[in-house]
This record gives sequence, C-alpha cells and structure tokens, in this order.
Amino acid sequence: QVQLVESGGGLAQAGGSLRLSCVASGRTFSIYAMGWFRQAPGKEREFVAAITRSSGSRSYADSVKGRFTISRDNAKNTVYLQMNRLKPEDTAVYYCAADRDGFGRNYYEYDYWGQGTQVTVSS
Repeated sequence: QVQLVESGGGLAQAGGSLRLSCVASGRTFSIYAMGWFRQAPGKEREFVAAITRSSGSRSYADSVKGRFTISRDNAKNTVYLQMNRLKPEDTAVYYCAADRDGFGRNYYEYDYWGQGTQVTVSS
C-alpha cells in the first residue's frame, strides 16, 4: 500500500513557473514508476509525465515537452514536476500516481493515486 500526497499547486501567471511535489508513504517507493496526470473541468484525466524507478527514463506528453520536467528522489520518497513557461491551458488538478508494473502513459495502468493539487494559470 502506498499513500501519495501532492503539494505545490497554486496560482501562477502565464509564463511563470511552479514546482509540484508528491510524497509517498512507506519504504517501497523505489519499486514504483511514478507519473503525473492532470484533469481540467469537463475533460478526461490526461497523462503529463512519467519516470522509471531509477530515473533512467522519462516520458512526457507532447503538450508539456520542453516546458515540464519530472524528477524523483528515492531517498526522500518524493517525485517532482517542475513546470516552466506555464500556459492558461495548463490549468487543471494535477495528480501523482504510482505504477508497480510498468512505465505507463494510461491512467488505468497506475495502482495508487494522490488527492490532487490545483494549478491555475492566469493569462
């Protein structure tokens, strides 16, 4: 069992930056690939970024590639999402998730989810 708690969301202006954090409970954090997803009002939850257990590989949605960076610190049981050059269309609730079996881009591949943190980008 893994519990995930996100933080770092808030209000930013277009062109600005935010850094999201997700802290995992338990001592098995390093065995999970981790992902970030987001969901805007009236839209489906969409993939943002993922990172493998040892940070050897990263994957990004085309819409955030070059602007967002996912990273993790297994010693701190934490995964991060650095978001730069934010756009109003980045406004959404952002969720982190843990994937025990793979390195997926689909929400149904993930086993555990946090409660989400709101990111609002004003124009």
